[in-house]
Amino acid sequence: MTGKNSQTNLHSGNPKQSIRLVLQDGTTFVGQSFGFNQSVAGEVVFNTAMSGYPESLTDPSYRGQILVLTYPLIGNYGVPPMIREHDVLKYFESENIHTKALVVSEYSAEASHWNSWKTLSQWLVENKIPAISGIDTRALTSYIREKGVMAGKIIFNDEDVEFDDTDSINLVDQVSTKEVITYGSGQYKVVLVDCGVKTNIIRRLLQRDVTVIRVPWNHNFLKMEYDGLFISNGPGNPKMLTATISNLAKAIDDNKPIFGICLGNQLLALAAGGDTYKLKYGHRSHNQPVRMLNSNQCFITSQNHGFATDISTLGSDWEELFVNLNDQTNEGIRHRSKPIFSTQFHPEASSGPTDTDFLFDDFVELIKKSQL
Repeated sequence: MTGKNSQTNLHSGNPKQSIRLVLQDGTTFVGQSFGFNQSVAGEVVFNTAMSGYPESLTDPSYRGQILVLTYPLIGNYGVPPMIREHDVLKYFESENIHTKALVVSEYSAEASHWNSWKTLSQWLVENKIPAISGIDTRALTSYIREKGVMAGKIIFNDEDVEFDDTDSINLVDQVSTKEVITYGSGQYKVVLVDCGVKTNIIRRLLQRDVTVIRVPWNHNFLKMEYDGLFISNGPGNPKMLTATISNLAKAIDDNKPIFGICLGNQLLALAAGGDTYKLKYGHRSHNQPVRMLNSNQCFITSQNHGFATDISTLGSDWEELFVNLNDQTNEGIRHRSKPIFSTQFHPEASSGPTDTDFLFDDFVELIKKSQL
């Protein structure tokens, strides 16, 4: 049970080494530490996926957040090795862990998998990421669904910290590249505006004869030569990225193809004169059903976002492309006459497992047609 100032799963070890999760409304959960021993604060969010914790922990979209995993057993397949492929890490979504802390029900100290490089605990400690187990994560998730996402903190050994207001922090500036980076030598040049891009997006583009030119979130790409523009996923409130929105609004006036994913969907909407809003508890899972508008096609998608596009605020030049079948929120938009579209879900994340991978093909086809 959870509630105001309630405590669950009391730590049976040395009380001087206690660790607890405290929500902003005072609700408290006590468990055991299996990560780095320090106190941290962040926004508490939950993910209902059954696997993929190495990818989630390194997803820049989780920057500033305390991640709660509802699947009951975490760590049983360890952590894969840091092997590079196409100049990016093969098994991770970025170079670093971005979550502030990890909350699980049961941690498996022993890992068994052909590709296991080290245990989850070892990896977390090396990267100075706190983690707490012994928490009823499903009860915690039900509480967040009822009350909405809120600030929280992991308190280790009574070393208190202040709560964070992540909505007022430019988290994208923390995760975006600081320099221009080029990947591959494909026929088509795509400028990727890095708001916290997942490496699998880069992989998907490279597989399609594309040269990826990765630029910082506030980079003036309008002066660059490119065949297509890609706006990446990323963390935080999209309205804080005024430089990106301004540049993107000018790019829309051009006829070059544009593709946005997740935060890229929200930024495209803002650049088009629309509005965005914060969801009560967001979409973070591998099983979100979406439907393509004007069709009977439905897809199971991977998602990780806390904000959404208000489709009613977009002008007549735009139309909704996808809709979420759980809550009817927007899952993508498309310009009615220009080669511009976006998705709120992650087509690179192989949830279906490759049901929506065709969207990358669509983007490259738009580039090819624009050159005729």
